Amino acid sequence: MGKVLYSVTMSLDGFIAGPGGDMSWLTEYLGPNPTVDELIGKIGALLVGNRTFRGDDPHKGTSKEGKAFGGGWSGPQFVLTHHAPHTPVPGTTFVGDLASGLAAAKAAAGDKYVNVIGAEVARQCLEAGMIDEILVCIVPVLLGDGVRLFDHPGGATVKLERLSLTQAPQATNLWLRVVK
Repeated sequence: MGKVLYSVTMSLDGFIAGPGGDMSWLTEYLGPNPTVDELIGKIGALLVGNRTFRGDDPHKGTSKEGKAFGGGWSGPQFVLTHHAPHTPVPGTTFVGDLASGLAAAKAAAGDKYVNVIGAEVARQCLEAGMIDEILVCIVPVLLGDGVRLFDHPGGATVKLERLSLTQAPQATNLWLRVVK
């Protein structure tokens, strides 16, 4: 069975979305990134948080809007939510709890990565010991407010080990293993 990866682009001050989930800041940093391009072929399924699924899209207003990795990836998506839409969304399964959602995503991914997208679902996975690796693409911007990469009121320590550090034109990629 494949590994569970939390991949995300983050501002230098630790935010993955601006206030209210705004992702428009990310638009100018979307560009060639060999680490991400290589990763896309290794993803077998997505586990996505509901707010992320229904949220702002850095590709808003383009032909890439609503598509994972701007259309660079396609495959089964599992959205963690208690409020599934009445109208089916092709390629998307709505799941009501983390354990069954992750199990379904792992089964669909086979020996490839389950890629977790969304701060809240990633936090839940981390707290449950279900994340194996984290890829953070750090871009040169300060947002000052928004959705943090990992937010746990009262604190929580998650030990990490660096696997690789690579550069792209618009990002520094930090790939980590969660120490269990």
